[in-house]
Amino acid sequence: MADQTILQPVETGARIHTLDVLRGVAVLGILAVNAAAFALPMSAAMSPEQSPFPLVGASAAAHWLVEVFFHQKFITLFSMLFGVSIFLVGGERRDESGGRVLRRRLIWLGLFGLIHGLAFWYGDVLLLYAWSGLFVMLMRSMPARPLILFGIGATLALATLQAGTQWMAVNGPSGLTEALGDESMRLADGAVAASIAAYRSGWPAGLIENLKAWGILQSASLFVYVLATIPLMMLGMGLFKAGFFHGRMPTRVYLILIAVGAAVLALLGVLEWREITAGPGVEATQGWANVVASYPIFITLAYASGLILLTSRGVGWVRRIFAPVGRMAFTNYLSQTMIMSTLFYMPWGLRLMGQIDYPGQLGIVVAVWALQLIWSPLWLSRFRMGPLEWLWRRLSYGHDLPLRRET
Repeated sequence: MADQTILQPVETGARIHTLDVLRGVAVLGILAVNAAAFALPMSAAMSPEQSPFPLVGASAAAHWLVEVFFHQKFITLFSMLFGVSIFLVGGERRDESGGRVLRRRLIWLGLFGLIHGLAFWYGDVLLLYAWSGLFVMLMRSMPARPLILFGIGATLALATLQAGTQWMAVNGPSGLTEALGDESMRLADGAVAASIAAYRSGWPAGLIENLKAWGILQSASLFVYVLATIPLMMLGMGLFKAGFFHGRMPTRVYLILIAVGAAVLALLGVLEWREITAGPGVEATQGWANVVASYPIFITLAYASGLILLTSRGVGWVRRIFAPVGRMAFTNYLSQTMIMSTLFYMPWGLRLMGQIDYPGQLGIVVAVWALQLIWSPLWLSRFRMGPLEWLWRRLSYGHDLPLRRET
């Protein structure tokens, strides 16, 4: 007789709370980096030299804070956690029913990503995760050791390749430095201002600007960034199988990772500050700031280790504050887009594109953090999961799911 068991998402009481905490911190941290990509055209967000806000005074300090403590650190953590979710949903490859749910989950995620990117914000990461997940799902029965070794090995190899390229862009032969340097990416004078004006004019010009940026970024995502995302997902899956995310590793392992990450973070902070205060076009560290910045994995593992120790060793307030945000990470990620796009360029919003400097952007980020830290536990006090989590799971599992909590 065929198995008639109806698959269900994990119940609240069976959740791994360290994962919820890490996911909550990650989705909040990602917004600090994404804020510039909402507030400025893509070229200015990716290259501050083209921004209308010079990096001096408070703007320099705000940009330094994001670059050192947030940039690439939390998206790295989020990618690792997505690898964990692939295993939690799909199970081992011999689990055919789990595999079917996982495939539907990834396909629907890709569709969500297309809508998100095309209609709202070019910086969508959901399509990349769906695409990467289709490869990683084939590896979910691998033991922890090879997953970790391949994941960290490939991540460090790609980081070293990036670091070498960044160093050569400053210290290589003149022809090579011209080809790899920031000047090769610089737009014509007035292009950033024209893009800001288009965004602020509303649709269709704002939509066209978003579509152009989406085409550039998603092409890179699907064919380049995927090469970095897959190893991170494999690393996350391997660490989960090894008990890292449960807090089961010896305490000294977490402390060593914290110490290594803190050293890299301190070095990066000094180098980035020298670069920023030296002014545009001056290589105050001869490319070494970019070299160190190429290894965010060490800082990410330090962040994760600290949060795991706090959560698993009985510091209850960490779980109470961040776990609800993590349980609604999908809803919170997309609601961040709705809030930020409404503020900066949607025709029904304030159209503040290009008008808010880096300290102002951070102020908005903190306000959104506060909103999501408040509304997530309030929502979960009445409902089992976030609204978009419910929709995604309903589509993935193929049957109705209870949303409201029983009184």
